Amino acid sequence: MTLPADQDTEASGAYPADVTPGRPQPLGTTVDADGVNFSVFSEHATRVDLLLFEHCDSPRPHRTIRLSPDRHRSFHFWHCHVSGIGAGQVYAYRMDGPHETSALGTRFDHRKVLLDPYARANINSRWERAHAIGPGDNVEHCMRSLVVDLDDYDWEGDEPLRIPMADTVIYETHVRGLTASASSGSASPGTFSAVIDKIPHLQELGITAVELLPVFDFDETQVLRTGPGGVPLRNYWGYDPYGFFAPHTGYCSSPHLATHITEFRDMVKAFHKAGIEVILDVVFNHTSEGNEFGPTISFRGAANEAYYHLWPQDRSHYMDFTGCGNAVNANHPMVTKFILECLEYWVTEHHVDGFRFDLASELSRGPLGYEMAVPPVLWAVELSQVLAETKIIAEPWDGGGLYQVGRFPGKRWAQWNGPFRDDVRRFVRGDSGLVGDIASRLGGSADLFAPQGELPTNSINFVTCHDGFTLNDLVSYDEKHNHANGEAGADGASENHSWNCGAEGPSDDPAVERLRLRQTKNLLAVLMLSRGVPMLLAGDEFRNGQNGNNNAYCQDSPTSWLDWSQAKKEKETLAFTQGAIQLRKRYRAFREPHFFSEHLNSRHQPDITWHGTQLDRPGWEDTYARVLACTYGGFDGDPDLHLILNMYHLGLDFELPAIQGHRWHRVLDTARPGPHDILPPGQEELVDGHTFHAHGRSVVLLAALPDEKGT
Repeated sequence: MTLPADQDTEASGAYPADVTPGRPQPLGTTVDADGVNFSVFSEHATRVDLLLFEHCDSPRPHRTIRLSPDRHRSFHFWHCHVSGIGAGQVYAYRMDGPHETSALGTRFDHRKVLLDPYARANINSRWERAHAIGPGDNVEHCMRSLVVDLDDYDWEGDEPLRIPMADTVIYETHVRGLTASASSGSASPGTFSAVIDKIPHLQELGITAVELLPVFDFDETQVLRTGPGGVPLRNYWGYDPYGFFAPHTGYCSSPHLATHITEFRDMVKAFHKAGIEVILDVVFNHTSEGNEFGPTISFRGAANEAYYHLWPQDRSHYMDFTGCGNAVNANHPMVTKFILECLEYWVTEHHVDGFRFDLASELSRGPLGYEMAVPPVLWAVELSQVLAETKIIAEPWDGGGLYQVGRFPGKRWAQWNGPFRDDVRRFVRGDSGLVGDIASRLGGSADLFAPQGELPTNSINFVTCHDGFTLNDLVSYDEKHNHANGEAGADGASENHSWNCGAEGPSDDPAVERLRLRQTKNLLAVLMLSRGVPMLLAGDEFRNGQNGNNNAYCQDSPTSWLDWSQAKKEKETLAFTQGAIQLRKRYRAFREPHFFSEHLNSRHQPDITWHGTQLDRPGWEDTYARVLACTYGGFDGDPDLHLILNMYHLGLDFELPAIQGHRWHRVLDTARPGPHDILPPGQEELVDGHTFHAHGRSVVLLAALPDEKGT
């Protein structure tokens, strides 16, 4: 092989004084008083070159250091220390070794320039993906890594907040989508710094944590396809990472100044000052390198056989349990080390409060792709001392058919509760025969989590998320409308358990709009008044929509960007959302981290009693039932509560239990217009009589308050 022209600047055996063996650990780069230590993993490499670039945009390295296997290799780690350089140094690697794809699975190609898998920041200003695919040298069109001094920052005493899981309310959002629209009013829209502008809104809303869609470096330059009108469509969501230790370059306002770390930390610190935690959506199940036809960016060129699941019959082909071309071999010892150190890095160096693991079930697969009973990587995360007070949340399924809701490995993992989403959607739209399932969802999904000895806090309850309809679209569309994605409508789920309330899409019919508003309130109420951990999709609080697109992964456009003018137009929905979150915080019954036990309170009321329209007759076996009611016994000073869910289309009278010395007062009624839909403390409305008339398709919450008149 003819080596690229930048390769022979320093031959092995003649090292200048500023290049010493250095240390194998930690991996990546470490800045010290004298220079920088470099270390990278490759078991089968026979040659490793460290490339140093003078500037981010330099077409070629100004210096190449060829590492000696005798001098710069310890076991499988290649390392050296270069003095006289520091933070801001631009670097990359080249590696060579056996190209035995079928037998060994290695894919070394010395002509391809590689990012450091542990790089804390990367630069993509010269990147052209096509040059990383197929033969040929790509040095002039490669990405490069940046040396970062992690100690050069003032945290001002900041620490992770450690809010109890039972008290958590999650707000899922996309960094760019939150502020990219001109309606956001942000000076640097679509960036980490712009996210800070929306903290006052989130404080007023009452959420306790933001869950950010992927912020690891990913390739958004690749054109996936063209949409209608020839519009180029790119990876918008970010579920295709290549730089796991690096904040995404595209979310930085000044990446050319190597401000990646500072901008991300400023955002985290601002959230913490506001009492809001930061949870990162992380993608360890696959990488941007795709299958055998994809680009060589980093992992493929250094240790393809270690990082990826390969077919044992022919290791030139990749197993794919993710639908993205490859699947990370997470339980290989070096990959487990990589994932654990990555998570601990974001916690120790960036004060992140938690992680949501995309397609987390893929991480439970062993070397041959089968499900493992005790996956080392998942237990390493659960038992890590550094992560002991960090929230860990699993999407408990993958693209290969593995589904683990309620049985995900470990005990501490919270899990996205898909059955909660589906059951609540169906019940609220009016499907019958679901009252037993809804009772379980209200109580924290004991049917799913109790058999494993887990708790309601293991359940992440959600009705909508980034992947699917927004809340407004859920009540406005019967069918998905994904033509803008350029896949002829083949993408996205076809069964969404949605109901358009009488008209497909936008409607100027007042009756349709009134019903949609009520259904929106019903869904929000059930979400916030259920045990478990509620998650709200960004924009649902003011009925943000996506024109019926339920898979907007490639829509870096107004389709996916939050329209902040909606916050002014939909004040009633916004106020209701705020009120529902405050109700959750006010009454412990909805946040209790234990399942119902029928334990009695001081008024001899059990913690839960189930009803239908008649007391003690919930209709578990009634296949036509569309109603459910329940009485919560209050503890530790909380009042007894009575919840009514009437998803029948007509109003019905519900019997109310008698509580000695107390009378029922209306707290919430989704059939009432704002601001009378949720009443603040001290303004609850007295209910006359022993029944309550619940309007069709409504949720009602009553509180038993002391009868001051003694009647």
